Amino acid sequence: MILLDYKDRRPIYEQIVEKLKDLMICGVLEQDSQLPSVRSLATDLSINPNTIQRAYMELERRGFIYSVKGRGSFVADTTSILALKTSELKNKLGDWVEEAKRAGIKEDKAHSWLVEEWINEGTRSGGGVRE
Repeated sequence: MILLDYKDRRPIYEQIVEKLKDLMICGVLEQDSQLPSVRSLATDLSINPNTIQRAYMELERRGFIYSVKGRGSFVADTTSILALKTSELKNKLGDWVEEAKRAGIKEDKAHSWLVEEWINEGTRSGGGVRE
């Protein structure tokens, strides 16, 4: 369910927050579904339960999950999570378009790159721009 990257400079709890958000956005964790208990997720990931607790507290603070006393933590309304992710992506795209324009990239070339990336996403390893 969650793979941690120990080479990542971000704290483990932040990685867990991001991974759980991604699982909510793509529908693996549906609205009102119960998250694993702090103890069981900590055991599965072989990390300290306090790290999971911190991640859950952050997710709850942001409104992505809610807790029910004695029952556990549950996924909140996923439409707000998706709206946030959509906004983040649109901002990143806007930044990229602005940078491409400054670099003299023409609209048709940028469009062809976007289509190529959309079609080829997940079928390659590595990164970079291809002509």
